[in-house]
Amino acid sequence: MARIRIPSTIVIIFVTVQTGFLLFMYARYNSFMPQSEEKPSQVHILILSSWRSGSSFVGQLFSQHPSVFYLMEPAWHVWVTMYQNNAKVLHMAVRDLVRSVFLCDMSVFDAYMPWKRNLSDLFQWAASRALCSAPACDSFQRTDITSELACKTLCGRYPFSKVEEACKTYSHVVIKEVRFFDLKVLYPLLTDPSLNLKIIHLVRDPRAVVKSREQSVKALARDNGIVLSTNGTKVEDSKYKVMQEVCRSHIQIYETATLKPPNFLKDRYLMVRFEDLVRDPLSEISEMYKFADLSLTPKLKSWIYNITHGQGPGKKKEAFKITSRDAVSVSQAWRNVLSFQKVKKIQEVCKGAINILGYQLVDSEKEQRDLTLDLVLPRRQNQFSWSSFNPKH
Repeated sequence: MARIRIPSTIVIIFVTVQTGFLLFMYARYNSFMPQSEEKPSQVHILILSSWRSGSSFVGQLFSQHPSVFYLMEPAWHVWVTMYQNNAKVLHMAVRDLVRSVFLCDMSVFDAYMPWKRNLSDLFQWAASRALCSAPACDSFQRTDITSELACKTLCGRYPFSKVEEACKTYSHVVIKEVRFFDLKVLYPLLTDPSLNLKIIHLVRDPRAVVKSREQSVKALARDNGIVLSTNGTKVEDSKYKVMQEVCRSHIQIYETATLKPPNFLKDRYLMVRFEDLVRDPLSEISEMYKFADLSLTPKLKSWIYNITHGQGPGKKKEAFKITSRDAVSVSQAWRNVLSFQKVKKIQEVCKGAINILGYQLVDSEKEQRDLTLDLVLPRRQNQFSWSSFNPKH
């Protein structure tokens, strides 16, 4: 399919003007209209994470819910179109796209995709159960647990207009994104009266993230270049410079949300550790669902159990797929796979994140290999609670 290439400078100018206009209109609206306590009818959930942190898995926990319209990393289109820019420059364009998707306005993709397009032109579209069932595709029911392979086979040729049509029929819109590095960038969305936004911040032990990233070196090279501002040059993160930026972003997001946060963040931020999730899936997922105003169904409970109690850690070719695995083994695999020299280097560049997010440093290879030594600290020592928050301190 022929694609129309639009110069990135034109797209940036277009998005900047659009954003300025929207902010101006919001300001006028808020000045002349009384503030309403009534929330929008839809609930909007942003799963905020980084590459190889288990976010695709968490995304599926929401995607398979019959009340959820889910998209996986729609901002991929922004980064692919404007890859010569850096992550900070692209924050505004990414935020505007995410806002439009939350509002089920898919015309935002006009700047990043061919004019004539199908469902299959949307990045990772088949990871969305909502795009594999009515009204987007007639092959599955909303209560079905769908697979990407079956969805790709049966639903790819449906028109792109089905994305917007389907989105408007759900009570919850959930987006998983790995392209935000600063929580403050999201403040305009959190204060937007047209959105009912909540944020799930998913983190993972940086040492486990590195182990997982090593399975996907080529796939991450372009994104690495954007993170490191290389003007479009692909980069392999052999010196862990990208990991350093990822760890800094997790610290920034967590501290912004927990140390003297603005009032509009109250009850709208939840930090989840991947390790806690795989150790006690149903409990953690129930907590996330409660936060998102969702409830578990018997079919979802069964699927969650099966997908987290498979055999082995999964194959390298499955790095970006959700398959049945031994989830606990996956979370601890780095301790046997990585050399202690690598672990020491990762701990040097991510020491702050390891400490703040509640993981234990290792001082020797013996400690690293000793799986009886729990390196995930009890969450009660690290979890933020609004009930204990005192803005005077």
